[in-house]
Amino acid sequence: MSKSLPECGATLDNLCINTIRSLSMDAIQKANSGHPGAPMGLASAAYILWTRFLKHNPKNPNWPDRDRFVLSGGHASMLLYSLLHLTGYDLSLDDIKNFRQRGSKTPGHPEYGHTPGVETTTGPLGQGFANAVGMAMAERHIAACFNKPGHEIVNHYTYVMCGDGDLMEGISAEAASLAGHLGLGKLICLYDDNQISIEGRTDITFTEDVGLRFKAYDWHVVAAEDGNDLDAVHKAIESAKAERERPSLIMLRTHIAFGSPHKQDSADAHGSPLGEEEVRLTKKNLGCPEDDCFLVPEDGSVSCRKCVESGQAAENLWQQSFEAYKKKYPEAAQKFTEALNRVLPQGWDAAVPDFSDTEAIATRAASGKVLNSLAEKIPSLMGGSADLAPSNKTLITSSHDFQKSSYSGRNIRFGVREHAMGAILSGMALHKGIRPYGGTFLVFADYMRSSIRLAALMKLPVIYVFTHDSIAVGEDGPTHQPIEHLASLRAVPGLTVIRPADATETAAAWKVSLMSEGPAALILSRQKLPVLKHNRAAMLEKGAYILEDTSGRADIILIATGSEVHLALKARAKLSEKGISARVVSMPSWELFEKTSQEYKDSVLLPNVSRVAVEAGIPMGWERYAGKTQAVVGITHFGASAPGGALMEEFGFSPENVVRTAMAVLGK
Repeated sequence: MSKSLPECGATLDNLCINTIRSLSMDAIQKANSGHPGAPMGLASAAYILWTRFLKHNPKNPNWPDRDRFVLSGGHASMLLYSLLHLTGYDLSLDDIKNFRQRGSKTPGHPEYGHTPGVETTTGPLGQGFANAVGMAMAERHIAACFNKPGHEIVNHYTYVMCGDGDLMEGISAEAASLAGHLGLGKLICLYDDNQISIEGRTDITFTEDVGLRFKAYDWHVVAAEDGNDLDAVHKAIESAKAERERPSLIMLRTHIAFGSPHKQDSADAHGSPLGEEEVRLTKKNLGCPEDDCFLVPEDGSVSCRKCVESGQAAENLWQQSFEAYKKKYPEAAQKFTEALNRVLPQGWDAAVPDFSDTEAIATRAASGKVLNSLAEKIPSLMGGSADLAPSNKTLITSSHDFQKSSYSGRNIRFGVREHAMGAILSGMALHKGIRPYGGTFLVFADYMRSSIRLAALMKLPVIYVFTHDSIAVGEDGPTHQPIEHLASLRAVPGLTVIRPADATETAAAWKVSLMSEGPAALILSRQKLPVLKHNRAAMLEKGAYILEDTSGRADIILIATGSEVHLALKARAKLSEKGISARVVSMPSWELFEKTSQEYKDSVLLPNVSRVAVEAGIPMGWERYAGKTQAVVGITHFGASAPGGALMEEFGFSPENVVRTAMAVLGK
């Protein structure tokens, strides 16, 4: 149903803005669930951004040089869905009507890969803000690497809308600090300063001067005192775009549930439908037909759909530029295309080291050598560490630092900012053109867990390098010794966790991770481990395999990961002296093992043979593989400060204790 201009706003701009508000109200009311306040308060600023500034093509949401838009406060999803529908994306009015319903294109919070035009999954506050920092970093790096004089094929902005809740979360402080340090001038944040949170006015918890905080981060700060003043919003965005040396924060003073007679500026409007009567009164207050639901006035639709024409024209112009670029720089164009499409270059793994002649090396050190060999062949491989590069071995020695003065560098200095690092890595992967990795100690994976979870949810090809993987860390003590972390990471759906036993498995783990469709976590040792002299080519990709079983039969199976594989091998030799035949299975990855056939699983873990699992972590989860006996040599308490070898011995990680456990299982 369509209405003419005077029936839903005094001007064409107001018509479109009020259509965003009414669609949001109607969808949330029909679903009897959702957050109407923010979409109504932000409608004016979002409309100005999307129709006057945002470079996008609704008919091709994946155009490489589009501006990125991130709605960090994902609860305001109906704002984004209304914009996508009105500007011409593949999101119908029926999709809007099915808001929050099973199978619809309009879930409660925006989901990447589910709805055309959604750049990232948001909901946990602050994550989208940090994702946007990652996107802006990716844009600067790719531009520095591929743009040539007279041929600028990468030149776009990253816009993020956030609210008070986003800025209360610590992750936004971490990410904003790094963005300011890096001088990301093409990152623009529109801050919805509506002064309302779920519990009431923000002054009960949040009285800081946000503008001064961001100025201290070296951001450009500009204010629009009235978020509904279209000229003021327009000028603020113009000012932000003119600032090239610093990221910009636009402070928008808005009113939650703008236009609602009884719920404007009220916490009641944050996370609940307005109610049928209040919706009707609000529409009347805004000058819209009171009883028409899901009304899209024809004048407003035609006006907003101009984004299709302008977007196609912008992409066509870019395509012409790229064709000229390809003719002049064919090799660079090929690398650019390969990077965007996540294509690994031919021979990418040819230089991976062969560790067969190495006596002993920590898997973290082996990882560093593998990383550097891969970086020589894969220009898009880029990352860093949370101020632990010397320990994590995450530095690309053939490159330089990614800094304000050298965006072409591939070494990112994240600082002590694990949570932001995780979300920034996701933002870089979402942008495409970069294969990101990031490192820290395994025990600090907890600091970035939400970012890891969202990367798994979005199936992003991010590689996490987690070192110092057990109580063998030693003298640093229990604060730095992971106990529950392996089980915790394995609990994340879609995350491939790999704990290699030696350098050879570490090299294979990197290869598997780079070919993975989703995120992978490499769990690496601080201490040196012997390099096993077994022929194990391509075995790690199966997740588990028979490492030693020369007798042709097995009385018991010893399953282990990481450094504990070496204990299992020693225990096997001792059991053999007692006339007991033991099979040793290296199981670096549960997730990879679960992808194999049942026939293969049964060939490795013989169904009717007793088993003992050995891992320096909590036993939780090992019941899946330990069999009927449920025998696991693990640890269920925190560690202590002492040399790592002594702790391993004290807490039962010794060949003798593995033998005792096996003998008990066998009743001997």
